[in-house]
Amino acid sequence: MFAKINSSYLYGISGVGVEVECDVSSYGLPSFSIVGLGDNAIKESKDRVKSALKNLDHHYFNHPITINLAPADMKKDGSHFDLPIAISILKAVGVIEKDTDEFLIIGELSLDGKLRGVSGVLSMVEYAIINGIKKIILPFDNMAEAALVPEAEVYGFHELADVIGFLRGDIEKSPYISDKEADILNNDLYDADFRDVRGQFQARRAAEVSACGMHNFIMIGSPGSGKTMIARRIPSILPPMTLQESLECTKIHSVAGLIKDSGSLIKKRPFISPHHTSSNIAIIGGGSKASPGNVSLASGGILFLDEMLEFSRSVLEVLRQPMEDRFVTIARAGKTVTYPAKFMLIGAMNPCPCGYLGDNRKACTCSQNMIERYRAKLSGPMLDRIDLISRVEAVDYKDLMDIKEGEPSEVIRQRVIEAHEIQANRFKNENILYNSEMNESMVRKYCHLDSDAEKTLEVIMNKYNISARSYSKILKTSRTIADMAHSNDITKSHILEAFQMKLPDSAI
Repeated sequence: MFAKINSSYLYGISGVGVEVECDVSSYGLPSFSIVGLGDNAIKESKDRVKSALKNLDHHYFNHPITINLAPADMKKDGSHFDLPIAISILKAVGVIEKDTDEFLIIGELSLDGKLRGVSGVLSMVEYAIINGIKKIILPFDNMAEAALVPEAEVYGFHELADVIGFLRGDIEKSPYISDKEADILNNDLYDADFRDVRGQFQARRAAEVSACGMHNFIMIGSPGSGKTMIARRIPSILPPMTLQESLECTKIHSVAGLIKDSGSLIKKRPFISPHHTSSNIAIIGGGSKASPGNVSLASGGILFLDEMLEFSRSVLEVLRQPMEDRFVTIARAGKTVTYPAKFMLIGAMNPCPCGYLGDNRKACTCSQNMIERYRAKLSGPMLDRIDLISRVEAVDYKDLMDIKEGEPSEVIRQRVIEAHEIQANRFKNENILYNSEMNESMVRKYCHLDSDAEKTLEVIMNKYNISARSYSKILKTSRTIADMAHSNDITKSHILEAFQMKLPDSAI
């Protein structure tokens, strides 16, 4: 007696098809084996399945039972094969007679037959729809998440007994429907607001330019000058995520196991702020399961490195590749996966170990050697990948009380949205969304300079010996500043502002 059930597993953030094959033989000693390169969670699945079925009075384990997860040459992991294995056994022995080829089945079983939510549902359901399987059976906890995929007919259940009744025709159930567009539009408001930031006009301007083009941005200043305060308010001026961005972000968090009990799309752009003691694996991703790291969890949003120079040099260096390529590839034994890493890097750092170099309130106690060693953590190639650098000067308490409230986030956000709309129209035939993502051919195509701007850029290049990457960064930032001014051409003023933000200590 043979049966086959459609299921799936995760490879990176993509779903891959698996056929759960079951053979229940009429001859031989009782046995229950699972083959097909499964991990420990899958090997332990036979005990969960056996207990769940026995507790529902399904006793078929006095026969040899063999489960194969095909294709058998690909290593698989996860506890979500419990439900398809149980259903394949029931179908093989004739308890379920209905054709199940139109269903994708995933879910973890408890020993008493209840269904538990699993990770990565969004990607697995997306695989099913692409391959023409529209009906999905899974745990109730994952139902709303799965319904986010267009065209999916999702059936969520609390218990294995209900799944059996549904497949036998004893229980009628309608598919769950999710309003994805409304979910996107109902964006929650941010608590932090730029109106709280008094003064700091240079840093505020740099933050707005950064948000308009999704450029990498570093703030340098003494402790208490407001660097972290500004950084935590940048999400409040970013536009809502597009449906595509939200789906990709939700898939990454689903794979990481962060939303298995939630059925809503991630609507707020991520703001990931790792501690400075974080390891390379925590930042980039990896481990035994090649899980996504902070650079992927921040995709579509912000990766904020507070006290940036307190991070180890190796951690800062591993950021170079994902900052450039906007994806990260993790290789582990027998497995290589690629995750998106479309983040905007925001950094905050002190100018020296004590933090008071150049501060007019307190004298610096660091030697020149200490300062050089401290700053050496940020290499030249890493600095090349930073679009904007702003000095944040500490504001005296008396002056702080005299300065009016800053411009509110909602007003700034409208300007950022306008700049994003200009870029969306410009790149509608390209596979990018923002100026910061342009490659060299796109820079030549879209960054048109007037004659004065060309002469100014030539002077800058000759005088300051700027690298090719920094040259490209200045052009991309200039394009963003021009978009903010609703200018088709990049002018001299746009070039000068972009250059001063890239190298704030330099002057022409």
